[in-house]
Amino acid sequence: MASSSTRYASGLSALTTDEPDPNAFARAIAAEAAIVDAGFALLFFSQSLVDAGALAQALKLHAPSLAYAGCSTAGEITPQGLEEGHILALLLPSASFSTVSTMVEKLSSSGMDRITGEVAALRRLLRGRAGHDRAKNIFALCFIDGLSYAEEAVTSAIHWGLDDIPLIGGSAGDDLKFETTRLIANGKVASDSAIVVLVATEIPFHVFKTDNFIPTDEKLVVTASDPDHRVVREFNATNAAEEYAASVGIVPQTLTPLSFASHPVVVKVGGEYYCRSIQRMHPDGSLSFFCAIDDGVVLSIAQPKNMVEATRNALQDVEHRLGGIDMILGFDCVLRRLDARNRQVFRDISELYRTNKVIGFGTYGEQYRSMHLNQTFTGIAFGERQAAE
Repeated sequence: MASSSTRYASGLSALTTDEPDPNAFARAIAAEAAIVDAGFALLFFSQSLVDAGALAQALKLHAPSLAYAGCSTAGEITPQGLEEGHILALLLPSASFSTVSTMVEKLSSSGMDRITGEVAALRRLLRGRAGHDRAKNIFALCFIDGLSYAEEAVTSAIHWGLDDIPLIGGSAGDDLKFETTRLIANGKVASDSAIVVLVATEIPFHVFKTDNFIPTDEKLVVTASDPDHRVVREFNATNAAEEYAASVGIVPQTLTPLSFASHPVVVKVGGEYYCRSIQRMHPDGSLSFFCAIDDGVVLSIAQPKNMVEATRNALQDVEHRLGGIDMILGFDCVLRRLDARNRQVFRDISELYRTNKVIGFGTYGEQYRSMHLNQTFTGIAFGERQAAE
């Protein structure tokens, strides 16, 4: 495919490439930013294609005045649909968007009060910068190291600092290697970090989520775990992998990420069910999770429903609410991608994203308001400017 550029009615502009040349892509970003008068760029990239440090260096060289933030991925959603091994940039024009951002480093040693304080300060900064009318319509994006074991606490701390501003985001990935994810912001490159971006705009928007599972009566109670590392050793006082495999009717030795994507487990919080996805099995039969886990947590095996139908219904609902979709910035769990392949609906989901003008990336977890989720698509849809006037 090489490179592509797409402009939307709202003024947003998307650039993508599968060429491993950060300098060429940074030059393209600089040229497009000048044309649309972009004040900020969001960047999502495959580490298999480009090194985060090289990308930051290229942006410093070719687009020194452009503010930006982004992270590494586990797959990308480009204007052409679901892809892998790409870089994607979304440019926000100053005429319609006022943006501020901060990077919170060293999550493992950060007090959550500090994060809440930083976000509150960011909120005040944006309200001072944006005009009165624009400051009434603010949303927050967050990108968190998907291997930090901190997403729940960080998402909650950010949410507290936002007051009533809706939060949406995705955990950085590394193409299912589970080694290192990278976040980049205005010349900084880090792991064990989170980025918060606050955006004020007069373009109409709607924040939403969708998933495709129904809880069953089959229960797994965590009876032995290592919460700090999100590892479960036992369900129902039995080896975790063996008990899980028996519950879903699979031989333990054949468990793979595909098995976990196809047979998710869910937890009930405040009357709603949320996915608690399994990342991988260890040689001793213990299971690593993408989400926080602890002794005594009761999980239900979930039965997946039609992913294409559930996603289509969610997108139709968004279109109805906005009176038309200009484009959607989406954060899509990598396990949905694996499950779509397994159920042979990958092409259908990709086409659904393409026709609904979704761009974004494959995540190791999704943030929605105060919650950290798994096996979910979270998104922010923008309407056309005409609808706002």
